[in-house]
Amino acid sequence: MIYLDTHVVVWLYVGDLSVFSPDTKRALDTTPLMISPVVALELTYLYEIGRLRVPAATIIDYLSTRIDLTTCDLPFEQVITNAVNHTWTRDPFDRIIVGQAAVHSRGLVTKDRSIREHYAQAIW
Repeated sequence: MIYLDTHVVVWLYVGDLSVFSPDTKRALDTTPLMISPVVALELTYLYEIGRLRVPAATIIDYLSTRIDLTTCDLPFEQVITNAVNHTWTRDPFDRIIVGQAAVHSRGLVTKDRSIREHYAQAIW
């Protein structure tokens, strides 16, 4: 099981696989994929400010049927308890996304350099 960062979800939705390394593509093809519920919130923000042309639900529903993407259902308190330890960023989305993956030390596919520098299970 690996988690996907928000931008990874967008690239998968638009079908832009050119951004991924061969190792990342292999992981995406062979490992069950999951997102934190906060990814839906961040996608909604991006839609509201005009950076995305489709709503979050459209993206997530599409990927759920195409690549069997699931949304993690860990208890929110457990995720936040972990997220508060990630003091290397002030971005609440990044803290929660990393916190969600870190609860069980899962991989997280992300291009975000800061996440990759601070989360040992980051994949790129």
